[in-house]
Amino acid sequence: QVQLVESGGGSVQPGGSLRLSCVASGFTFSNYAMRWYRQAPGKEREWVAIISTGGNTNYADSVKGRFTISRDNAKNTVSLQMNSLKPEDTAVYYCHVFYGLNNYWGQGTQVTVSS
Repeated sequence: QVQLVESGGGSVQPGGSLRLSCVASGFTFSNYAMRWYRQAPGKEREWVAIISTGGNTNYADSVKGRFTISRDNAKNTVSLQMNSLKPEDTAVYYCHVFYGLNNYWGQGTQVTVSS
């Protein structure tokens, strides 16, 4: 079955950096686009970034220029490098894949940006 396991969250001061990782299993990772979403307290889940099978990337305007998504097909891993973090980046971050007409999410990893 599809499993997505995120790691790398934590607490950081404004302007700091974190790197999130998501290890995928249960499907042929290299054949699928991968996404990161986030959900802040009291808000709906929002899309953050996508990386295609060919490595093309796209970002939400709110994170463009600060976040970088990447993938390592040999390790079935998608990562999100987050720089210049702001308090409004505080959220639970989720890895996502659309596979077999279904949406799959990891358990999420908490990112807190606060002074």
